[in-house]
Amino acid sequence: MVELKGMDTRTIFFVGKPGCGKGTQAKLLAEKTGWPIVSAGKQFRAMATEDTPVGRKVKIENDAGFLQPHWLAMYLYLKALFALTLDASVIFDGFNRKVPEAELVVSSLTWLGRPFTVVNLAISDEEVYRRLAVRKEIESRVDDSVVKERLKEYYTHTADAIDIFRRVGSLIEVNGEQPPEKIAIDVRTALGFA
Repeated sequence: MVELKGMDTRTIFFVGKPGCGKGTQAKLLAEKTGWPIVSAGKQFRAMATEDTPVGRKVKIENDAGFLQPHWLAMYLYLKALFALTLDASVIFDGFNRKVPEAELVVSSLTWLGRPFTVVNLAISDEEVYRRLAVRKEIESRVDDSVVKERLKEYYTHTADAIDIFRRVGSLIEVNGEQPPEKIAIDVRTALGFA
């Protein structure tokens, strides 16, 4: 386990383009810190297997490469946030992909007086196409076959959400086009972890 050195945050968010390594980096950070991960994508993929009206709709949206409605993502986020104790630490993977989500994250954590940091794993569009082609071969994720649509969603929604975190001073940019282990070191260094 690592200890926090310089930063006061116990709440970390990973954001970035599709295939940037949010899940991988959340997992690597969790292994070093022992902090739990709350993954939007994992929860949405689980919902998509349910034979319910919501499950079927989530599956249609996922398979088409669309982001889920902000209110559904924020329902999952708030449910996790409200369950945290004052001294608990957490890693959020894949939330904050739309402007209303980013605004709600900022206002809810500010209201709670809970410091947070958002890590943007920056990669090029070309790298997105390359990585998702590889992942599709390995994991057979249906949403990885609609890369163009997923990038369009990123530029339509997520880029503006990331700007909100940049403006409030909670954003850290990390070069995501490196080997995962090097990215993990850069993430921990940027966060002030030992």
